[in-house]
Amino acid sequence: MIHLVIGGARSGKSVHAETLAGELSQSPGKQSTGKKLIYLATATIYDDEMQQRIDLHKQRRDQDWSLVEEPLQLASCLQTLSGTNAVVLIDCMTLWLSNWICSENFAEFESQRQAFITALTTFEGDCVIVSNEVGSGIVPMGELSRSFVDHAGWLNQAIAQVSDKATLVVAGLPLALKGG
Repeated sequence: MIHLVIGGARSGKSVHAETLAGELSQSPGKQSTGKKLIYLATATIYDDEMQQRIDLHKQRRDQDWSLVEEPLQLASCLQTLSGTNAVVLIDCMTLWLSNWICSENFAEFESQRQAFITALTTFEGDCVIVSNEVGSGIVPMGELSRSFVDHAGWLNQAIAQVSDKATLVVAGLPLALKGG
């Protein structure tokens, strides 16, 4: 099962996604199903503020979570995790896009995006994906910013299309968009 959780900055989407992943690792009676919880982080630390954000995320997770850090090669990482009886939470797709935009190899992004979508469609297990909704504001003035918004929108659409469920989180409140 693939579940996209999307929302604006500080909307509560990561907390909601972590809760969903935790629920997927348990039976309805709140007993463990034996599924591992894997947090697949795409963030890279460029400054103290980003380190503080990452620390905040880490503090919320308990010892049940394993951490995998992968800033660029999500498709191959997801293929490796497929079939491992795990609930994988990917946080976050727009940071992944930022990593590619800031890399020297952005020309490879489209093939990496397609490889990731293919890996999602063949993934054996549960995957919760966090992404930012960045297209609801004004059109940015700079070319780089407009490119980011465009690519984030196309990426989110592609993930939503192959997802079983999609949830928009606004002010900490989830709204089902797909799959009830």
